Amino acid sequence: MEIERKYLISNIPFDINQYKYHSIQQAYLCTDPVIRIRRQDDEFFLTYKGEGLIEREEYNLPLNRESYNHLLKKADGNVITKKRYLIPLDTAHTIELDVFEGFKKGLVLAEVEFRSRDEADNFTPPEWFGEDVTFDTAYHNSTMSKEKIV
Repeated sequence: MEIERKYLISNIPFDINQYKYHSIQQAYLCTDPVIRIRRQDDEFFLTYKGEGLIEREEYNLPLNRESYNHLLKKADGNVITKKRYLIPLDTAHTIELDVFEGFKKGLVLAEVEFRSRDEADNFTPPEWFGEDVTFDTAYHNSTMSKEKIV
């Protein structure tokens, strides 16, 4: 089960380069239900995500490079590319700061995962977090993958 909140970020008040990051490329084989493939650095995954906005099922299965590349040719829509910076928030939480590249360059989103729905509902974000877009499907990567590129 994945329980997370998502926020728009317009100003990062520190140097993000001091933090570790993952280079991510992902594409969608289906968006209803969500079936995604992802390359994260040198690891490859096939992911199923169930319905929901703040809380939903998520299953990750490992792939090898050859399987990923084969499935990438079958993906629909745009390929999402981003760097995901891992920023400690407190002893129990990490901010996953996604800095998008490619066709979504300039978009920055912060995600925080929680152990329970109650914990997520009672979360107070840092002051530098912008609008809470947890319930706005326009900021789901699967939705963005279907956007027309202008």
